[in-house]
Amino acid sequence: MSFIRSALTNVSRVAPRATSVARVASASSALTRGYTTPTFVRRDKNGDPLEEHRVEVDPKLAAIDESITFEHPKKWSDKHPGHDMTKGDFGRHTKRTLASFSMDGKVCLVTGAARGLGNMMARTFVESGANAIVLVDLKKEDAEKAAEDLVKWFVENGEAEEGEIQALGLGCDVSDEASVAKVFETVKEKFGRLDACITAAGIVENFVAHEYPTQKIKKLLDINIMGTWFCALEAAKLMPEGGSITLVGSMSGSIVNVPQPQTPYNFSKAGVRHMARSLAVEWATKGIRVNCLAPGYTLTNLTKVILDANPVLRDEWLHRIPMGRLADPSDLKGAVIYLASDSSKYTTGAEIVVDGGYTCL
Repeated sequence: MSFIRSALTNVSRVAPRATSVARVASASSALTRGYTTPTFVRRDKNGDPLEEHRVEVDPKLAAIDESITFEHPKKWSDKHPGHDMTKGDFGRHTKRTLASFSMDGKVCLVTGAARGLGNMMARTFVESGANAIVLVDLKKEDAEKAAEDLVKWFVENGEAEEGEIQALGLGCDVSDEASVAKVFETVKEKFGRLDACITAAGIVENFVAHEYPTQKIKKLLDINIMGTWFCALEAAKLMPEGGSITLVGSMSGSIVNVPQPQTPYNFSKAGVRHMARSLAVEWATKGIRVNCLAPGYTLTNLTKVILDANPVLRDEWLHRIPMGRLADPSDLKGAVIYLASDSSKYTTGAEIVVDGGYTCL
């Protein structure tokens, strides 16, 4: 109680100053704007008792900056995979650990796997014991190169023997149903089944609503929503004995990002989020678990391109994250393996948000 009394005392002491600040704000046209009076305002003999606080401002932390625009890159000049592979969080365990987290013996597939989060997720499967991995990306040569680099890295770092890892790189336009079907048919011919699938392919662009080209919106929805849908359907066909499908959403599926305008991206990820829940119910009796992984702001090649084009965004984002930093792709590894492995055998229709606390506010 002493703390409460102290707090109340402090409030009463600063109240006169707060009142003066509010009055100054009310008088400043640069800081405030006209207030729409409610239908009924309680008044006493002194007028409106709340008048000193009945002000409006142009919000600094909850508004869209219409000057920010971003188009998804058509090509990548940087050959870096977009995540740190040398942090020492890989390697064989030398102490007891939960066996159900192992991906040993499982056939895994990741879309958008040539770089960034998708590439990290594919490597994480191998780090956790998988020896059969399919990396899918838009360009076949990029996917094949990513598969070769993956195998080479694990062999050179003493984490696998020559020939131990079967990594297959396949080109696919996930927005094309026939292209997706062809990829999964190849997986069936090569491995016979699929145990874990992650749909990491996706794009993001920033335009204010009335200036967002319709064709760009349709392309984004075709990739982010329909691409996810096509891959989920085909993956399920290769899971006759059950398996795990992880749809990569975003914290943007449940909040509105500021200051950058990105309404279509946000509702595309909201669609992915609910797609996971709906398919989870529909396929539960088939032993197929469907979950959603929702990252926050993460340091990848794509993030670098966005921040290079709009440097002001970095600090704007950081000051809205309770943990005060952007995520490293490796921060997602635990969630990736939990959702894909047998350790989550009773988890379906869930969304795991990895955002440093951003969506708590």
